[in-house]
Amino acid sequence: MPTLRRTLALTTAVAAMTAGACGEEPGPLSDEPIVIGATQSLTGAYATQGQAAYNGYRLCEAGLNEEGGLLGRPVEFIIHDDESDSERAMALYDTLISETGVDAVLGPYGSTLTEAVAPVTERYRMVHVSPLAATSSIWEQGREYLFMVLPPAELFLAGLIHMADDHGVERIAVLAEDQLFPGAAAQGAAELARERGMSVVLDSRYESGREDFSAILEAMDEAGADVLAMAASNLDDFITVTRQLKELDITLKMFGTSGAVDEYIEALGADGEFTYGLSAWEPTLPYPGIDSFVEAYEAQFERRPSFHAAGAYGSCQLFALAIEMAGSLDADAIRHQLLNLETTTIFGPFAVDERGYQTANQGVFIQWQDGDKVVVWPEEQATASPRIPTPAWDER
Repeated sequence: MPTLRRTLALTTAVAAMTAGACGEEPGPLSDEPIVIGATQSLTGAYATQGQAAYNGYRLCEAGLNEEGGLLGRPVEFIIHDDESDSERAMALYDTLISETGVDAVLGPYGSTLTEAVAPVTERYRMVHVSPLAATSSIWEQGREYLFMVLPPAELFLAGLIHMADDHGVERIAVLAEDQLFPGAAAQGAAELARERGMSVVLDSRYESGREDFSAILEAMDEAGADVLAMAASNLDDFITVTRQLKELDITLKMFGTSGAVDEYIEALGADGEFTYGLSAWEPTLPYPGIDSFVEAYEAQFERRPSFHAAGAYGSCQLFALAIEMAGSLDADAIRHQLLNLETTTIFGPFAVDERGYQTANQGVFIQWQDGDKVVVWPEEQATASPRIPTPAWDER
């Protein structure tokens, strides 16, 4: 199990220099647990990400209890399946707070569900650390208790655009699911490409649940695109598009997605080679406690952790750290600590502005090379060089 308490202690020493004095000392030891409520998408369109995030929460819960809990009390998580449904997520958070009477909450998966849940947590003045929401507009509505951990959505495809431009690849197509987060990621990619003088030859949205992308891909090919930047909440869409690109014999110099997970290469095998993807986190990054986290995760769940798992675990770390620094469960005291906190968890750097909006984390871009994820951007964190242009489909 990761030595979460030691990681928190080390982080607190750094954080204290930027956050000022901590709150009052924890009270006497108690057997009454601190109950933390959340939902995750264990079924439905976001189940791949949600199950990983659920695992991250559970691993953090176990680590905290192994090392003494919080404020001298054990920690108990209550996590419901929101079924990837906004209305259900809203109702569940309302029930957790108003009827179950949880002491604190952590966020669901993704921007769509976070946007739905945020009015509930704000109404009850509950600190809401969001592990996996990144759309900037969520933080532009005057909310006081919501905190971003991911890089902003508008940066999710930035690495692909930077690499394309650096290698003289100029004609960009942007494709996104018509949902909150993918739309923001696509908008950010298109704007960055235009700022750099590149040509956006197609900028298209598609309805959730679409199964046939052939008309869009053929239009992209006719427009002469060299790069496809794709954003989606449903990770199966990336797999479908990859297969249809091959079926249509469309060759790109670069194809990149807004989310890189092992399920992609497991489904596609060699056909997934050379695809790029945003990863907000990789196990090769030099963050404190990352090795023990990966080891514990693999031992318990028999697979490598994705950035969704690490995001949930890292958000739990942050919340636990803020509670310890506040010395209480008072929401305003915890909020104060988070607003002034500059630190690094296993998930990476964390700092926010007065909105709770992330300012420190930019993520990394990976490429699938020889069946493995390797970091190829930014250069200072890269473990391999990008292979550009992508070899033709018949070479895969």
